[in-house]
Amino acid sequence: MTVRTLPGFMELLPQEQIVMENMKSVIRHTYELFGFAPLDTPVLETAEVLLSKSGGDTEKQIYEFKKGDTDLAMRFDLTVPLAKYVALYNNDLTFPFKRYQIGKVYRGERPQKGRFREFYQCDIDIIDRDELNIVYDAEVLAVIYTIFKKLELPSFKIYLNNRKLLSGFLESLKIDDKTVEVLRLVDKIKKIPEEAFLGELADLGLPDELNKKLLTFIKIKGSNQQIISQLENLAVQNDNFKNGLEELKTVISQAHNLNISPENIQIDLSITRGLDYYTGTVYETFFDEYPEFGSVCSGGRYDNLSSVFMDKKFPGVGISIGLTRLFDQLRQNGLLKIEGPTPNKALIIVQSPEYQNLAIQLVGKLRQDDVSADIYLRDCKFKKKMEYANKIKVPYLVIIGEEEAKNGTYSLKDMIGGTQEQLAYDELLKRIK
Repeated sequence: MTVRTLPGFMELLPQEQIVMENMKSVIRHTYELFGFAPLDTPVLETAEVLLSKSGGDTEKQIYEFKKGDTDLAMRFDLTVPLAKYVALYNNDLTFPFKRYQIGKVYRGERPQKGRFREFYQCDIDIIDRDELNIVYDAEVLAVIYTIFKKLELPSFKIYLNNRKLLSGFLESLKIDDKTVEVLRLVDKIKKIPEEAFLGELADLGLPDELNKKLLTFIKIKGSNQQIISQLENLAVQNDNFKNGLEELKTVISQAHNLNISPENIQIDLSITRGLDYYTGTVYETFFDEYPEFGSVCSGGRYDNLSSVFMDKKFPGVGISIGLTRLFDQLRQNGLLKIEGPTPNKALIIVQSPEYQNLAIQLVGKLRQDDVSADIYLRDCKFKKKMEYANKIKVPYLVIIGEEEAKNGTYSLKDMIGGTQEQLAYDELLKRIK
């Protein structure tokens, strides 16, 4: 048998997994800091449910199989399971409903750099009945900002737009029958030359004059206030456009109230998100110095989450962080601080087996005092024990020998600073913590 891991599936060494778990912990803590409740939906659903909102390549990528008479599938995102969940439990939920979910999803696409078949998504959504306050769109901005600041990642910018602006602009040009196609094209404008973009617009049957107006519109640049002023000066007489502009202004002003640094948010009229169900605010997050990473956190507002499953209206706003892909790109570029393969703060070693019971008692006390600690139990030369401590890069080494046993003290060695001193337990605990 050839032992291997399937392509498109990530396996990490302990020191890498510790970093991944720490990132998940920061994200989870931040979600809860903003009042989001945890949710865990099944990995398996009926294929009918997961394909209810399928489009594009979804049906080709989904893992689908039969068990008995039931067609089953593995979730390819966390949004469709959420839509099912809200439809199923809406009478038991309190709205507005704020949920987060951190879980693995599965897509049968061709593995390549930055593309996985199994990967973690970290999602939040705020859902309400009938109507959702626009201030929540700014709160989602604050969540993204807080997470990326706490993770101490490279400098970043959250680009935002409101799809109503472009939809309303197209309506004012009398080409709103092509809105969906145009929005999809605009979504990929950064990936293709302008000539190719104009060519694809022409292929839709749109006249050159209107295409150039559209290109000029999405290329409006400047500070957030300058862009808003330019949009106001266009004096577009369209309700959709006016609503989108007012919503965008509200999100920017509330972002200021939520203490988001202005340098981290930027209006970009070319950001549309390709998915059809987004109807208002949309977000894309990029690292300033690593644009090749692509968007590392995206999302937006939608009018009706559960429209496929029920008639009631549940508007929402949410974002998703593709954690596996983000971790992989940061690791490949040496942007993560990866240390030892242990979460322990202290390793206890004895100079002779006769002191083992003292070590066991000590590790019990440390763990009771919420310090992660372990004992090296192999009976070998002291040099071998030190080699092990160095390999796992534990911050502190606690040594128990004849003198420590006689005095009721412990020798604490700082493995980073190199200092060593004898301490009573209370002082030892303070130093390690």
